[in-house]
Amino acid sequence: MKPIKLPEPPSSTPMGVPDIFEGGVYGVIRRALVIGNGFPASENQSIGLVRALGLSEKQTLYRVTRPRGGVNEWLHWLPVSLHKKLDYILRQIYGYTQILLVGRGKKLVSLHTENGGSTGLSSILEADVKKIVAMARETFEKDGPLLVVASGRDTVSVASDIKRLASDNVFVVQIQHPRIHLNRFDMVITPHHDYYPLTPHAQEQVPVFLRRWITPREPPDRHVVLTVGAPHQVDSAALRNAASAWHDEFAPLPKPLLVVNIGGPTRRCRYGVDLAKQLIASLDNALLSCGTVRISFSRRTPEKVSNIILKELGNHPKIYVCDGEEPNPHMGHLAWADAFVITADSVSMLSVACSTGKPVYVIGAERCTWKFVEFHKSLREERGLVRPFTGLEDMSESWSYPPLNDATEAANRVHQALAERGWRLRP
Repeated sequence: MKPIKLPEPPSSTPMGVPDIFEGGVYGVIRRALVIGNGFPASENQSIGLVRALGLSEKQTLYRVTRPRGGVNEWLHWLPVSLHKKLDYILRQIYGYTQILLVGRGKKLVSLHTENGGSTGLSSILEADVKKIVAMARETFEKDGPLLVVASGRDTVSVASDIKRLASDNVFVVQIQHPRIHLNRFDMVITPHHDYYPLTPHAQEQVPVFLRRWITPREPPDRHVVLTVGAPHQVDSAALRNAASAWHDEFAPLPKPLLVVNIGGPTRRCRYGVDLAKQLIASLDNALLSCGTVRISFSRRTPEKVSNIILKELGNHPKIYVCDGEEPNPHMGHLAWADAFVITADSVSMLSVACSTGKPVYVIGAERCTWKFVEFHKSLREERGLVRPFTGLEDMSESWSYPPLNDATEAANRVHQALAERGWRLRP
């Protein structure tokens, strides 16, 4: 059996004030509060940073939720607070039992307001600024400062308000560029390609009269930590645990094992059946050097894409297509795969795969535009983390690179910033 190769855990020596101050009460952070928006790809970034800081067992998840169902599906462009007020007014007009007509398929859907609603996460706490600020102030003397980590557009106003109202009691980290003044947060962690609009090439693509509306408009300042991709929860310890947990299922498979992760088209990476056909043709060639191929889809994968792949590849003896019914094999794939093929649309999927140090091949990068071009250029040319998937690759030949570890690097910067403030973090 070919041994699996997992990256060694990085040095995690905390950077902070000298140990002589460890006994201090008011400057030691022992707990974290995560503010999410209900999207796993976004929330995993915050949880991944908290994990890298050693506070996974001492975190609480709050969530900013929007009203869902009915006309609310067309109101997601509004600020969250305004959206909720408008939803309240509509409810007064139509009544709580009134059903609104949804244009998509002429389907009737009742409105939901519960936090987590139809996703079964009603136990997640609602991100109420006043309650969070009161808790941070009231528990400060006993439990010390509170680390607040938020990610996603809908969390920006909540995180900035917490910083404004309880600046002496909290350290607020916003992941992903907030598109507002950066001094409203203690730290902003965002990928380097978010600053693509400032490059000369990007400026050429934007009409002069629109440039003032494109953000960010200023270079990163001292509040900003730039990453290559997205922070996440997958580290060497998680991979080793997954290798053990999925041993019985993956160890017997013929090697090399190629894992194919298929996302879905986005505004900046548009594709459809055309990419599926390209993938099928390329896999047909690569199969000669593969022992096993496992294909998985994301929640964003269009049905027309998954259907054609199932039709063309579902009965091949070397290929297994995950149907989404079994326990999610994602961690097992990361631990046991010898190589990956990933569609170009997902920063998160690529960031996680590149954290393994194993070969990562990208398909569809030529269909991406705007800042995604910069992201793929960074992965491919500057870091040597990925290669384009052509189907001509010999999967039995391996190559490697220093694993991408944005969460750990960002965590080190959090330690530095806390030390400058006279605080430290003690897991």
